[in-house]
Amino acid sequence: MSRQNLMLVISLIYLSDIVMINNCSSQPRQLMMTNFAEILNSGKTWLVYFGNKVNAPIELFLKEFDMSAEVLEDYGILTAKVNCTKENITKYCTSEHVLNKVHLFRAGQILQTFVTDTVFDVNAIVAHVLFAVLFNEVKYVHTPGELQSLTKAAKGRTDVVFAHVQALGIPEHRAVMEAAFVYGTRYQFVLSTGGSVLKFLGVKEQRKMTAGLWFLHCKMVPKRSESCRSTTLKKLMTSLNVYIFLKLMEMPLVMEVSMDPDEVVKAHQPLHFPLLFLFTHRETLQLDRNLAESVAWKLRGDALVALVNRDESKRRLPEDHNAAFILPGEVLPVKYLTLKNAEEAIYLFEENETADLEDETKDYSSVLDILDDEVAESVYRDRSINLESSYVPNLTAQNFTDIISEGSHTVVLFYNTWDPVSMAFMQSYFETAHLLRDATDVTLACVNCADWTEVCMSQNTTQFPVVILYSSSEMPQQYFGMLGTESLHRFIRLRRIPSPLILTTENDVESFLSGEIHQSFAAYSSLAVLGLFNSSDKQGCSAFQEASQALKGEIVMGLYCNPDNIDWSLKHTGLLPVMLFSRGPDFSPEVFYLKETNPQAIISAIRQATFNKLVELTLLNLPSYLQCKKPLLILFVNDEEKSKGKSAKDELSDLQNTGFLDQFVACWLHLDRTPVGRAVLEFHLGFLPQLPVLILIQINSGSEVFVFPTEYPLLGSEIKNWLHRVQNGYEEPVGELEDENWSPTTPLFDFLAIMDEAVPGFAAQKISKSQQLKSKTEREKVEKDKEENIKLDLSSGQSVQPSELLEKDEKIQKRTSSDSEHKRQVFHVKSLHGGSQPLGKQKQHSEL
Repeated sequence: MSRQNLMLVISLIYLSDIVMINNCSSQPRQLMMTNFAEILNSGKTWLVYFGNKVNAPIELFLKEFDMSAEVLEDYGILTAKVNCTKENITKYCTSEHVLNKVHLFRAGQILQTFVTDTVFDVNAIVAHVLFAVLFNEVKYVHTPGELQSLTKAAKGRTDVVFAHVQALGIPEHRAVMEAAFVYGTRYQFVLSTGGSVLKFLGVKEQRKMTAGLWFLHCKMVPKRSESCRSTTLKKLMTSLNVYIFLKLMEMPLVMEVSMDPDEVVKAHQPLHFPLLFLFTHRETLQLDRNLAESVAWKLRGDALVALVNRDESKRRLPEDHNAAFILPGEVLPVKYLTLKNAEEAIYLFEENETADLEDETKDYSSVLDILDDEVAESVYRDRSINLESSYVPNLTAQNFTDIISEGSHTVVLFYNTWDPVSMAFMQSYFETAHLLRDATDVTLACVNCADWTEVCMSQNTTQFPVVILYSSSEMPQQYFGMLGTESLHRFIRLRRIPSPLILTTENDVESFLSGEIHQSFAAYSSLAVLGLFNSSDKQGCSAFQEASQALKGEIVMGLYCNPDNIDWSLKHTGLLPVMLFSRGPDFSPEVFYLKETNPQAIISAIRQATFNKLVELTLLNLPSYLQCKKPLLILFVNDEEKSKGKSAKDELSDLQNTGFLDQFVACWLHLDRTPVGRAVLEFHLGFLPQLPVLILIQINSGSEVFVFPTEYPLLGSEIKNWLHRVQNGYEEPVGELEDENWSPTTPLFDFLAIMDEAVPGFAAQKISKSQQLKSKTEREKVEKDKEENIKLDLSSGQSVQPSELLEKDEKIQKRTSSDSEHKRQVFHVKSLHGGSQPLGKQKQHSEL
């Protein structure tokens, strides 16, 4: 069967939604030794399983193998089985792994051998077999550079279909392979399972991308220097959706027709393409053609766009409408409408696309809806990602001490598999290990504390995840930074630098201030601190060294104590002791005179220096800014307002240099690089204002939010006046920060009540003997109190009514019941939270 005929057959399968083509059921053939050689020399492709016995896992595999026979036969691939207990075929039936191997033959040679665990169901069998058959037609890439090389070679020659799947053998992989079998001679198919390749296509959240398909229009690109336009499959990657998507890519960008719209729909009825008709006149044809092409590119892969000339149409089109459309599943006639702009047409189809996607993912979303923690939800969503790395060995009680003592720098992650934060951070930890793969003096390892509790207890790890850096010459240091790749990588890189760097000559000092000495680490620390001390000042030098050790991994530190060059130091700084803050060769060093020479004063001065300059606010440095407990003054900018943003930043920077903003933490935030800033603005203002915009957030005093008035220019004097008005209470806040207590998003389960409901008294039977004894003692005490009360009442000569005794008894019972219920609730809360860490603490990690 030719591929063109096969294309028609597969189309019929997709569109009629049937599983079988032939009327008879196809099954794998039973081969004997006599005809085994014949089938090998037949020139056909065979998938053969050799077995000598059947156990439970093999029985399940054989059922899937039998079901895949008919599917593979449609692609010209035949299946067979050999019973090795009856037919002892040399080389295949004598192998010790005969049970778990399947062989793919072509022209008498083994094309590929599969393990049964890999081809576990029909989808996996079809996907892997077609992948092996189409090995020369479907390229597999690991890196963005490999994909870029393929697209360069394809420019001006052919279009590229790029598919990303999380793993081989899943239904999405099968859908791509079936499409490649049909269209492999027409397009260059490329497959990848690595998330890093998606960066080439501009996908920002690679972890959330479970599967995706892109059509790269490279054939229309004449020069290799130009980039290929891409069209994304916006639906789920099923065989039918991929087929319809590629059929849409075959169609012209814009169809110019003179037929009635209903007739055009009938011509494309078998595939149920969504269609958009735009009406034009002869006088405005070229203008409308350009508009139609613009709309068609935005709807590429979602709908066909047709340009209908009113003057040539055989049917009179409504004059009061300028467009018509039909969506999948709708019946004729088409719907006419009047579009005011192109965005309305695009929104029409995108809204339908979103509704379809929500229906298709309804079951998956319902699972995520029951998760009450964002971190746990992300771990569940990424559960199929393989959390293994050759760069990160697993430590045990047997090899922990040896690994730690062998390396110069050993970084160990202590985690628990049941902890969502640990599993969420695991991927970042592996990415850090990959970045440090060339650093021979650094080893990254991990310990699963669920398996090796004695190792974690010996290292005093009481919370998870914890990262500790072990050095051969220093005490272990725990990492307290953000749980992300960039922060951890920066910390490890800076930890490798001696702190402080001991400088002995004038040239060393000049090199340090210019950044030459620590040039390779400039990307990890924007600030370098140099301490200048008189060598006789032993206390100051010792305090600076102690402060440097405390800041190791955060800032590059240098120390210069030399009596022979005191004159040079005094000439450049005036007084000793002093610290010089260097922000790079383009900036003059800042001088800070030390009034106190103790470690805490030095650390405080250095941390304050990091806020003396107007710096960009990111998710990485936000926690350190919040720790200052000062009002946060943020200037929001983006690239579109570059000239205005730059001017506003200069004004704010000049104002900070005067010292007026010392009581604030002033910074700027780029919305394109930190998109969460858009959500902040929209939440407090209700809309996204024209940028730049200045906002003041009172972190501790009332948590009020103020916005700089738009009617005033962003000048230093106006900003100063505005801040004065805010401090004096003349400005009204636009909102307040929510005092969120991070309580559980779903009601807590009272497990004891659930057990009692199922089996009355069941939970009470689980009370320990000590608790039972305590309860018995409490009951005896209650009874004794009751007797004493009665005696007192009788001795006082008062008449005691039975109702009064009953009322006292009820009060005592209520008090006892209330105490018992309180204890039960406390036990219930502790059991849910692990007894040591409140749920609010766990929730805070989700922001990291």
